[in-house]
Amino acid sequence: MIKILILTFYFFLIHNTSFSQDNYLNEGIELFEKKKYDKAKFKFEQEIVHNPKSEQSYLYLAKIFKYKKNDNLSERNLDTTILLNPKNEDALYELILLKIKKSDFSESENLINKFSSVCELLCSKKDQLVKLRKDSLKK
Repeated sequence: MIKILILTFYFFLIHNTSFSQDNYLNEGIELFEKKKYDKAKFKFEQEIVHNPKSEQSYLYLAKIFKYKKNDNLSERNLDTTILLNPKNEDALYELILLKIKKSDFSESENLINKFSSVCELLCSKKDQLVKLRKDSLKK
């Protein structure tokens, strides 16, 4: 009887822990959408502590750092997102824009080619990226 109670308590504890971890990401997204970036950043960092492979958390952190005009931290989080999921279209798209902004044209071209091969939802933005890169080369 005691074993059953201990097992029940153990499973209840594990279930509540995973539920709270899911909430960090969801709460972070809600705060991000409300433009409460500092609070959202904290929630995404909490999510990463509990789930270091949370690609969405890294992606949202990159977007927060983009908003705060911190290109280095934005790039670092985009790189981590792509490391976790090389087919993450949002991360590739944002990284291409950042590389064009930094005038890293050879890397942006490589990323555009990679983006072309993996895109499913954002394929319509490929032409925009190519044009933006060409326009930047002219400057």
